[in-house]
Amino acid sequence: MFGNKTILITGGSRGIGRAIARFFAIEGYNVAITCKSSESELKETEKELKDYGVSVLSYLADVSDYEEMKKVVADIENRFGRIDVLVNNAGVAHIGLFNTMKIEQWKKVVDVNFFGVLNTSHLVLQNMVRLHKGNIINISSMWGEMGASCEAVYSATKGAINSFTKSLAKELAPSHIRVNAISCGVIETEMNDCFTPSEKNALMEEIPLGRFGRAEEVAKLAYYLASEDSAYITGQILNIDGGMS
Repeated sequence: MFGNKTILITGGSRGIGRAIARFFAIEGYNVAITCKSSESELKETEKELKDYGVSVLSYLADVSDYEEMKKVVADIENRFGRIDVLVNNAGVAHIGLFNTMKIEQWKKVVDVNFFGVLNTSHLVLQNMVRLHKGNIINISSMWGEMGASCEAVYSATKGAINSFTKSLAKELAPSHIRVNAISCGVIETEMNDCFTPSEKNALMEEIPLGRFGRAEEVAKLAYYLASEDSAYITGQILNIDGGMS
């Protein structure tokens, strides 16, 4: 078990997180996944991943709670020895006019999307810096650069993630730890269930490649960024958006 590399994926029970977990499991990684509340989806994903013959840990945990994530990271490192790759994927969205948002609504988006990245990265880095190796991949969004109407706070958190990625990569390069972000366009996941079919069609018409992205395509990019094939890539925001940006 300690001979395999280990990946921690926050928000790993469904969508992009689940696709990433599946891809790394197929490649022989020990996999640890978290989600905040959907225990049934979490256990279903855990069961699927174990079918690939790898060791899997799953946790109901809130990334915005530093002490809660501290226990998760400690348990993973105790059982697997180390965390080689962290994928900060957990995120929430809120669609609506900013002036009608309530304080608790935008606080939730900021706490999960940005402070969740800070919390988990800080915790995982304690051991990565000591070992002088590791890889952090932050799941961002094209809206972090372009901005999205009616998703002002969500866009702001993704912009913050992009800046954090670039800054942290420079800070950690001497420790041989790489930090990159994947800036996703419209990916076909449960997060898009809020759109009507006509809204989806209208959105699709804006994408030069004429379709939504697939979670598996994001997973392949994440694996590339975690591999030695990308050993000279750090501090980058890689777009996967069908040509929208």
